[in-house]
This record gives sequence, C-alpha cells and structure tokens, in this order.
Amino acid sequence: MAPPSAGSTLVTLCLLGSSALAAIVNYDFNISWVTAQPDGFSRPTIGINGEWPIPQITANVGDRVIINVVNGLGNQTTSLHFHGLYMNGTPHMDGPVSVTQCAIPPGGSFVYDFHINQPGTYWYHSHDSGQYPDGLRGALIVKDPDSPYKDQYDEELVLTLSDWYHDQMPGLIARFMSYANPTGAEPVPKSALMNDTQNLDIKVEPGKTYMFRIINMGAFAGQYLWFEGHTMKIVEVDGIYTEAVEADMIYLTAAQRYSVLITTKADASSNFAIVGSMDQDLFDVVPADLNPNVTGWLVYSDSAPRPTPALVDEFEPFDDFTLVPYDKLPLYTDPDYSFELRVEMNNLGDGANYAWFNNITYVRPKVNTLYTALTSGDLATNPAIYGDHTNPFVLEKDQVVEIVLDNMDPGKHPFHLHGHAFQTVVRSEEEAGDYMYNETLPAYPMRRDTVMVRPNGNLVLRFKADNPGIWLFHCHIEWHVASGLIATIVERPLDLQSTLSLAGSPYASPNSSALAIPTSHIEACTKQDISIAGNAAGNQEDLLDLRGQNTPPQPLPEGFTAKGIVAMTFSIVAAVLGMAVIGWYGGLDRKDVK
Repeated sequence: MAPPSAGSTLVTLCLLGSSALAAIVNYDFNISWVTAQPDGFSRPTIGINGEWPIPQITANVGDRVIINVVNGLGNQTTSLHFHGLYMNGTPHMDGPVSVTQCAIPPGGSFVYDFHINQPGTYWYHSHDSGQYPDGLRGALIVKDPDSPYKDQYDEELVLTLSDWYHDQMPGLIARFMSYANPTGAEPVPKSALMNDTQNLDIKVEPGKTYMFRIINMGAFAGQYLWFEGHTMKIVEVDGIYTEAVEADMIYLTAAQRYSVLITTKADASSNFAIVGSMDQDLFDVVPADLNPNVTGWLVYSDSAPRPTPALVDEFEPFDDFTLVPYDKLPLYTDPDYSFELRVEMNNLGDGANYAWFNNITYVRPKVNTLYTALTSGDLATNPAIYGDHTNPFVLEKDQVVEIVLDNMDPGKHPFHLHGHAFQTVVRSEEEAGDYMYNETLPAYPMRRDTVMVRPNGNLVLRFKADNPGIWLFHCHIEWHVASGLIATIVERPLDLQSTLSLAGSPYASPNSSALAIPTSHIEACTKQDISIAGNAAGNQEDLLDLRGQNTPPQPLPEGFTAKGIVAMTFSIVAAVLGMAVIGWYGGLDRKDVK
C-alpha cells in the first residue's frame, strides 16, 4: 500500500487465524473552495484540505476505511459516493443524497465507515446536485495481493481522464434545465484533462511493464484513448478481472474504468504520445474553438522531443462487450424478475427538457429512501411508499434480476448501477429499436458497473439480488441525472430492517445486533429539518398517503413541442424587443425624428 497521504492515518491489524494483514485507513477531509487552472483558465474549484486535485484514496482488499468529512464550502451542501464499491453490509455509506443520506450541510460533519472486500480501480465523487464536475472527484484504488496479474507488471500508474468546464455547475444546470433550452442541449466542456492537467509527462523506463489504472471522471464526455506505438492488454474493467486481451484503442464512457498492461520498448531514444479524445457525437453543437483532445507522453528521455500525435482517420475502439471475466461466472439464466426501462426525453410544463424511464422523471423524495425502508415495517416491500416519482423496483432475496433497457433517444447513455456489477448479456447496435428477445446470449458475459447503450438501441443486464440496500440505476451523464434519468432499486428492505438501525431515535431497530447508523448521519437530516421516517411524502401515519410528495412540473398542454416552445420563446423575445423599440421611438422629441 502506498503511504497514507496528508490528512490520513493507517492502523494495521493482524486478522485472527490468518497471516493476512488488514488495516484501518483513516482520512480527514475538509471539503472547501480553492482556485485552480488546469487548462490555463482560473476558476473556483472544490478541493479537499486546501488542495486540488483532491487526494487519492488507497486501500488493500480487506481494509476498513473511515473518512471524516467536514463541509467547509460555506454555500453548498455536499456528499461523497464511492463509485463501484458494493458497500456490502453498509449500504448507508453509499452517498447519494435523498437515497441513503441527507446532504452534509455547510459547516456540518459526516463519517463514512466501510470495509472493502473487492479489488480494483474505482473513484469517489460528490453525489449531490450535480456537484462533482466542479472538482470533487478523485481516484480510489483497492490493491490486491492475490491479483492473477500481480507477477506480470513492474509498477502501477493511475491515469485519469475528464472533461472540464469554466462555469460552475449551479449556473450551468439552471441554464440547462430551462425553458430557454427546450431541446435539452447539454453544455459542452471547454477542454479535456489528463490527470487533471494538460501536456502530462509520464516517466517510463525501457523494457518494463506498467499497469495503468485508467478512470474517466468526466461529467459528460466519453473519451477514446490510445498510446502511440504501444499495445494495451486489458486485464480489468470496473473492478472485474478479465481474461487478458490486446487493444490499440479503448473507449471509456463517463464513470468507466480499465486496467491495462503496457510493456515499454527496449530503445529509450524516443517519446510517445498518449491521446485522449472526447466523443464529439455526444455534443449537439461542437464549438469552433473546442480542442477535443488532451495529450500526454510516455517519456523515455527528457532530452527527446514530445511528438505531436498523428492524425487518426477514424475511431475504432475495442468492443468491451466481448470481454470475458477472469472468473468465468456463467450467464445468469431464467431471471426471476424482469422489468423494462424505456429511455425518453421530452418537455414538461415549465418548458424545460426532462429525461425519464417509463414516462417518470425522477424527483427526490422528502425522506431518504433508505430511511423510508427502515421505518415502514412490512409495507417496505410495497413500491408505492417510495413515491410516484422515484421509479422504485423492489427485489427479493437472491432473485436473478433482468433489466431490459430500450433507448428511445438518439444519444449514447452510460448507465451505472450502485451496489452491483451486472452481466451485460445483450447490447444492440445503433438504431436497433426495442429488444426483441431473440438474441443468442454469451456463456460468460462481461461484468461491470457502467455500460453504454447505443443511440436508439437496447441493453439487457442481469445481476443477483444478494446485497440488501437502496441502489440507484442512472445515466452517468451528469446533465441527465439533473434531468431525472434515474430509477431506484429497493433490494431486500425487510433484511435492511434487521441489519441497520436508526439508533437513538424512536425508529431504532428492535434487533440489538443491527448496525447503528452514525449520529452524524442523523444530524445531517435534523439540522435541515428533514424527517428520518415516513414515506416519500414524509407521512408517517398512513404510508400509502403520498399527498405532499415532491412532484415534477405538469405535462405540457397537448400539442406543444420543443420546436413550438422555441418558436414561442423567439416570438416573445421579438415582441418584447418590438415594444421596446416602439417605446423608445415614442419617447423621442419630434425634432429628433426625421
């Protein structure tokens, strides 16, 4: 394990009956504003302990991680989500606001405390109000002394990719979710970053093999990535070891991760470009001044030039659907519970463009969904109590669950499931339409926690309900989280009631062995006058009474379309300008009028 960074401590424990070592890894994080200029433009950025980029979290398989958070932002709430970690046994530590916790208020403190029993490449980020693109995202690496590839490389390196904006997210989201943007055109990033900078040098030695842990921490843009003059060998995706396979180019959606082995050349006289290129297919309009690429170099020699990357005729990335997990977990057959999610985007009555599954756009409930499950008794298995606008699906123990996702939108979407890695058993080509249930399924499907559905295509995902918790399933384009493309997986809620307790409250579990939710979690709610009990509307007497729940805007009047809203908006603007001109003209002195 790497030495703990500033603000962290490490306590090593010997596991009884085993020669293996586990540790308690402590981090103290003060989340606050700093100023950064990774692409040359200076802007307020969310840092940790006065620094940005923020610290990498590092642990070994089996470690316990404790993170003490103080929200020093002053003007915003916050939270942390540990992307890709299953949080087995501690689902209250997952981090999404209004799902497993209340937001951490300004000046508030909060403790995340969990064990990590899975190796791999992960990241952590805010899961509150579209906040993380303002800088609150960093790498989370779980090292594995028993990795099947541990003897095949000499050194590990972390390589992050991201898009970058110059304006802060609250203003960008307000403009995005506005009647003035009825087509839902997402803000285009100003630049791309590599390890939160540009023109990155990575020093390498000849004749060595490096394992690059690659993470796309972007808000929006998928990125193509390649190393000129070198071949990658893929060995892990999203924390799942794969059978090794070579690739010249890979594609990472927002939130995806790869580990690849790269063997350097014997000759150290030349340097080689590393190129990340944002997927411009995602952008409604490509600004004329946008540079979609970010370049770094494998530096063999400081004295040799850093070459300009060669032009690429077309992007031909490796197809991750063809990956085979190293453990060869067989296809989950005969699903016990299958449900369809239809992805659509359209306007509601306020004129803004929303996203929805099955005609429902997600709206935060008044009570955290986890706390609803913990305080509702036997009704916890009734999806109705979780609200009309959270897309809840209730799972039973050890069910094989199948999600059939039909994308009715002409855009690409990276979908992420909290609490699980899923088998990707079908991914269609573009324009395939709805899933027709006539595919030949792979014997050993690729598993990961984030996967892309193609435009007007479909996906079929399967997983086993073996991890009680409240888990979001959502598009990981942050603009689409803001516009409501979210469903809620309520997994084994009665088991949650026996294993978790709102200790110290009237709603404490009767099970004395239940794990107590920390006081800091409860205080984050009470300090903001947020109830910790009841249904999605906050009702505690009649849990099926959803009066008062948060709701989206009303539907558009029949006959209105996005084009109609645009035309009406321009007509109103033209009318206002016309009236202003008339007023100006009428106010002129007659002698000024010729």
